[in-house]
Amino acid sequence: MKSKLLKSLGATSAAFLLLTGGTPTYAETQEIQQFSGKEFTVPLINEELAVASDLFRYSSGLEFDYPDAVRGIYVTGHSAGGERFSRLMDLVKTTDLNAMVIDIKDDFGDLTYIPAEDSPLAAYEIGTRYIKDVRAVLEQMEKEQVYPIARVVVFKDTKLAERKPEWSFQENGQIWKNGRDEAFVNPFLQEVWDYNVEVAIEAAKMGFKEIQFDYVRFPEGFERRSETLVYSKGTYKDSDLDDVQSRVHAVTDFVAYAREKLQPYDVEVSVDIFGYSATLTEAPGIGQNFSKISENVDVISSMIYPSHWTSYFGIAKPDLEPYRLVQEYAKVENAKLAELENPPTSRPWIQDFTASYLGAGNYLVYGKKEVEDQIRALNEAGINEFLLWNAGNSYTPNVDYTP
Repeated sequence: MKSKLLKSLGATSAAFLLLTGGTPTYAETQEIQQFSGKEFTVPLINEELAVASDLFRYSSGLEFDYPDAVRGIYVTGHSAGGERFSRLMDLVKTTDLNAMVIDIKDDFGDLTYIPAEDSPLAAYEIGTRYIKDVRAVLEQMEKEQVYPIARVVVFKDTKLAERKPEWSFQENGQIWKNGRDEAFVNPFLQEVWDYNVEVAIEAAKMGFKEIQFDYVRFPEGFERRSETLVYSKGTYKDSDLDDVQSRVHAVTDFVAYAREKLQPYDVEVSVDIFGYSATLTEAPGIGQNFSKISENVDVISSMIYPSHWTSYFGIAKPDLEPYRLVQEYAKVENAKLAELENPPTSRPWIQDFTASYLGAGNYLVYGKKEVEDQIRALNEAGINEFLLWNAGNSYTPNVDYTP
């Protein structure tokens, strides 16, 4: 195909679909027709070639500008598809918040929408209609210029494990589950990678501008179970790597693979990671290496909720000292990212909930001051982006998000 023809097709979604063999909408079919005259025939090429050419980018038809700095909130599928969404939109519109992280694949493995009948995901019958019309949600966000991030929980996935036990970890002939009755799928397997990448691609096609992968890891404490659980090591079975490095490579390789596959869709790629991973060479049991993952993403989002740390950085009870905890963490992360040639944007998850489960004397009731203290500590360290976590999506009012 001549370069002149490639340029004439441009970066439209119709051209991209034509070249990759995708299924166009009616409107895209009309657009494609102008490229299907008698003078030439456009051959189908595969997606890898489209990526390599760097000429084609899928367009959802929605336009979002990247904010001055992302300041976002977490939104469940229930909230995005229900009455609470309008209240959350009001919160964002009336403050300096400007982004939402919306569950597209949640902590149980549920897709929060119903895939189309011709979707590769439809056969799994995992979708739940929490969000009845994802496009309508995104169009509302576009109107208000609220930056949309799709959260895709990757390897913690009870639904897929139950559909595909051979893609999971087994014990005594049953799917292994942790103490919270949650199952994981196997990070060593290409099939698991491809399933999650397909979810991410569908989110990109919907119009999300960023894909945020969460639970990109093995189960906690896996190093104590790796010899007793039954599972496949896929293409890693003949590797010379030891158990720790094989886990690190599997997790890192997935992130690199997903980012490559998402290149044609013009989205940022981010990964959530345990905060303590930045303080170690690597977290050996779960396979997270902060630096290696950071080399393969646009954004790194460490989960640094003060309540989630034990005695750390010389702080006996971190939940009681949110400013100091975040301040000390930021020093470590900044040093770690400074070692990289092309470091990603740092956008930590911070705490907007009260961890009463820690017991009397070990927690604070988190409100305006505690949230602002965390933001201030990040700002002073030169970290201007953040995400607020509250599992119930009930956020503290009257917070100054740019203190």
